[in-house]
Amino acid sequence: MFDAHLFFSTFFTLFVILDPPGLLPVFLGLTRRHTPAERASIAWRATLVALGVIVGFAVFGRQILSYLHITVASLQVSGGLLLALVAYQMLMGQSDGEINADATARAQVSVVPLGIPLLAGPGSIVAMMLAVDRAHDTLGYVTVGGALAAAMLAVWLFLRFASVIRRVLGDAGTTLLSRVAGMLLAAIAVQMVVDGVLEFVAQAS
Repeated sequence: MFDAHLFFSTFFTLFVILDPPGLLPVFLGLTRRHTPAERASIAWRATLVALGVIVGFAVFGRQILSYLHITVASLQVSGGLLLALVAYQMLMGQSDGEINADATARAQVSVVPLGIPLLAGPGSIVAMMLAVDRAHDTLGYVTVGGALAAAMLAVWLFLRFASVIRRVLGDAGTTLLSRVAGMLLAAIAVQMVVDGVLEFVAQAS
């Protein structure tokens, strides 16, 4: 039978970790100089990239980490350092210049940092791996997959219609939001590094 508890627990866990509403300021800041069509494309690509990475780790995650001798703590620290770099660039107002100098660089925003590690980060990867562990048969795996698809659909909807929020805020409001998002992103980066270091300490003790 369909396991409603598994579906909704997986969906809400992923939704909270992915945090589509909280991602909006970062998305608007990174795409401040993009056209509506470019923002729609970035939203779609970021969602697909994150979905692909999370699915990959859900299926092969434990084998990949074991083969490469990588711990979840290592993922947290590396993801935090990457986010710290992006946060610095946003705070310095570089997210529209050096980073997005041409069409190729603009497209890369959908991969880093949106797809990875903001969406497909240590939290969402580990949550999905644990959800797969709770599924004991084919229907359970389908249920977990459906919950992931629903969560990623919610992410896409929030990002896809971020342009509406941008029109309301205007250029000045979006610039301000970009700087605030940079500070928040820096805090998220620090927290990810701290969590990784604490995990290292816990494993060593």
